[in-house]
Amino acid sequence: MSKVTPTSRRKADHIQVTLEKDVHSGLKTGLDGFLFEHTALPELDLHAIETDLEFLGKKLRAPILISSMTGGTAAAAKINRILAEAAQEAGVALGLGSQRVALEQPELTFSFQVRDLAPDILLMANLGAVQLNYGLDVAACKQVVEVIEADALILHLNPLQEALQPEGNVNFSNLLNKIEAVCTHLEVPVIVKEVGWGLSTAVAKQLADVGVTAFDVAGAGGTSWAKVEMHRAKNERQANLAAAFVHWGIPTADALIQIRKALPGVPLIASGGIRTGIDIAKCITLGADMTGVALPFLQQAVQSKQAVSETLESMIDVLRTCMFATGSANCNALKRAKLVPKA
Repeated sequence: MSKVTPTSRRKADHIQVTLEKDVHSGLKTGLDGFLFEHTALPELDLHAIETDLEFLGKKLRAPILISSMTGGTAAAAKINRILAEAAQEAGVALGLGSQRVALEQPELTFSFQVRDLAPDILLMANLGAVQLNYGLDVAACKQVVEVIEADALILHLNPLQEALQPEGNVNFSNLLNKIEAVCTHLEVPVIVKEVGWGLSTAVAKQLADVGVTAFDVAGAGGTSWAKVEMHRAKNERQANLAAAFVHWGIPTADALIQIRKALPGVPLIASGGIRTGIDIAKCITLGADMTGVALPFLQQAVQSKQAVSETLESMIDVLRTCMFATGSANCNALKRAKLVPKA
């Protein structure tokens, strides 16, 4: 039986808090500020609409990524395997939670190994970029990719989350050069994402210049890690610090629009408060190639694989119907659909 370390304890805390407490950001995604112009004559057969696409060289049935959430505990292993099985059946992508805990405790690697259940999906490994300042290197990045047979590596940026954790790693200095080294030497694409406060255009440009392949804007409007840490706090001072940042961040729509304008050709994932098929469609029209969804799938995964699958199919049904009602035969056409500011 593996010992409980601060890292694995924190992972368990995060699952419990996000499932049991109000962890929604004080900000909105900004997606509600747009409405699709309805197309009364779509000139399409609903059943012929194609929601599929190719992303990072993998064919997907729909532009959906089950976003990185967890790993490192027995409960997390069960969740990851349920998510992987559902992703395989639905033909969507899956990102795993931070694998740092498995590097610290190799016996926990099993909690991230899902390729046996999902041989065909786009599967993404995950590490915190700041760990490159705390002993991890290119070899460690290669290891987390290889042990789960991943197609890409997510490096997540979470300075505010780390600052709000008493045990946080807060030395983010000189990371850009280390990220560049990972991009140079890794054989799979490197994706950089935030964790719910959004990527700015300036940061995305810096990272694109050093070889980052794709970005997940991970904007504000969904789960607030400030609220998560507020609920985890052991004293009033810690709780007050976290509470001060509940309304912090770049809303998802703003981050997406700005980065797409600045980096027109870069592959983009939009996440942060994406909850419905219409949210997904809006993100595609605003410039995303893919969308990431986390909390709704975590809530279903603790129930059953069937619950996750039903949520996925419902999202795809709504997405397809939205495409029909905007006259969009496929995802490329959806990029050209008309969104108007909500009055």
